[in-house]
Amino acid sequence: MPRPRLVPLVLAAALLLLLAKAERLFDAVPAQAQAQPQPAPPAAPPAPPAAPAAAAPAPAEAAAERSVLEALRARRAEIDAREQAAAAREVVVAAAERRLMQRVEELSAMQGRLEALERERASREEAGLRGLVRLYEGMRPRDAAAIFDDLDMPVLVRIVDRMREAKAAPVLGAMRPDRARQLTAELARLRAERPDPR
Repeated sequence: MPRPRLVPLVLAAALLLLLAKAERLFDAVPAQAQAQPQPAPPAAPPAPPAAPAAAAPAPAEAAAERSVLEALRARRAEIDAREQAAAAREVVVAAAERRLMQRVEELSAMQGRLEALERERASREEAGLRGLVRLYEGMRPRDAAAIFDDLDMPVLVRIVDRMREAKAAPVLGAMRPDRARQLTAELARLRAERPDPR
């Protein structure tokens, strides 16, 4: 069942009050006119008062006013309850937003720490690879080729990619042909996937 709207209810109540007041006013005007002393002969009997006619609608008017006031009180209580519920929801939402912002800050700090650790690990790994490159560049090409023939391809590609071409060429020439072909293909693929430094 739909609830009555406040504005139409107030308008209806105002209209009822206006009608009741107008009725009392129209009833009171003849009563006042009769109640005023008239320059009439003193022997004339006084006119009966019109008060009983005006008193009849008073209980109906009071009942209408009472029902309108009760409806307004109920509506006001409902509005107050809704406002309190909305305020409570706002408090909960604000608390949730604060927790969410705190969590976002924690995650950002954690991401920063992880990125720093990753950079440190990458720099240590790069330093280790540079050391291996210097080691293999200092070896005789035939000795380095014997080791390269047995190395895992991902490790071999990363080492040879960092070697100077003048040092890598003799080592590639001393490797087994099938292994040198495979290494060349992997190096070409790696360099093609690498972003352009420009």
